[in-house]
Amino acid sequence: MRTKIAIVAAVVAATAPLVAARAASATHQAADSTRTPESPSYTVSLTSNATGGTWTGHESVTFTNASATPLTEVYLRLWDNYHGSCPSTPVTVTNVTGGTAGAPEVGCTALKVTLPAPLPQGASGTVGFDLSIVVPSGADRFGHDGAYYFLGNALPVLAVRDASGWHLDPYTNHGESFYSLASDWTVTLDHPTSLKVPATGTSTDRAGASGRTVTTATAAKVRDFAWAAGPFAATSGTSPGGVKVNVYRVSGISAGSATSMLNTATAALDAHAQRFGAYPYGEADVVLDNNFWFGGMEYPGFVLDLVGSTSLAHELAHQWWYGIVGDDEYNSPWLDESFADYATDLYEGKTGSGCWNSVSWASSDEKITNSMAYWDAHPGRYAMVVYGYGKCALHDLSRVLGTTAMTRLTHDYARSHWYGVSTTAEFKAAAQALTTTDLTSFWSRHRIDG
Repeated sequence: MRTKIAIVAAVVAATAPLVAARAASATHQAADSTRTPESPSYTVSLTSNATGGTWTGHESVTFTNASATPLTEVYLRLWDNYHGSCPSTPVTVTNVTGGTAGAPEVGCTALKVTLPAPLPQGASGTVGFDLSIVVPSGADRFGHDGAYYFLGNALPVLAVRDASGWHLDPYTNHGESFYSLASDWTVTLDHPTSLKVPATGTSTDRAGASGRTVTTATAAKVRDFAWAAGPFAATSGTSPGGVKVNVYRVSGISAGSATSMLNTATAALDAHAQRFGAYPYGEADVVLDNNFWFGGMEYPGFVLDLVGSTSLAHELAHQWWYGIVGDDEYNSPWLDESFADYATDLYEGKTGSGCWNSVSWASSDEKITNSMAYWDAHPGRYAMVVYGYGKCALHDLSRVLGTTAMTRLTHDYARSHWYGVSTTAEFKAAAQALTTTDLTSFWSRHRIDG
């Protein structure tokens, strides 16, 4: 998630990679709507330099073809190569095994690996490769702020194929392009003992070579893996609901601010869990740096944020809306951003009364359900429509259905899509099933298409 003030200020992303992505996708049409490759299991072993800014090692991923259509290739998404100048990129994949690597595509953010033989339905394959990551300067979701390094989307992940073909959308700097299936991760990080490495999953440490520590992070059913490295100060606690929260802060952020954010995190996680289902990831890491230009950003069990309670409650709501209940963030950003903002309102006791009255559309093409391709071309409207109008539409839906039915809808919808993927059509059908009122005009009035 990019916070509202940051989104409006962002630079419009280039559209040329989108054309290339669509062309590539059209070349690889799937015969059915099954999302594949499914059940990815990633094993990663990386060693850092003295600062935590360069990491080298190996990654492998085992996967299964869920589709009746044979799998002849897979695509690795090297998202953070957006931050380089293709072909000179910060994330480098070499020595690929288990398939033959092609030329990088989509601004070097996609790498096709042709499999040795077509993989039939139910069969599994493994692709491995050597990996080098060099973190660029800048307090970004992939970047560093002085001695503090942030590695969001740094590890290559498998792209998804369905009836639309391979999803090879370009990186967007306004929001997210990230679309992946629930996966298991084991990540080993060998780093100087002086550095803390908050990360997705649950971590254990052991002594490494002299002056070094080996941290092993494991996570089940997550869509991505992120970590940070630096001389962070840490504050920890456990929510009444039993979720361990670790707050890591850069220098310049006080212990009092960290404690305040810890209190917000524990309260918000418990509130979201009560509404949408128990938090399944054991612990959550919150990494604070007030220099983040984007505000806050969510990853499974790991968020980046400024000091501020509303943003943190929103980022933690993403643990359900994007994390547990997945979506195609490029083509349907409202399914996580609108829902996370709605959840934040509920946490803060806001009913959204009258908020739809301030809606004013910029054009007939503007819709809550537009893709990031549209919002990259209209960046000044993204926050207003997807966050503001989106959550107001959900508040309005609650008034149509009634509070009890809306509470049941969001809880049961999350449960039925737990570790799966949400679509606009499925959410609309679930809402319609709870009322005898025809919602067709509601969706039309609120410009929710799909």
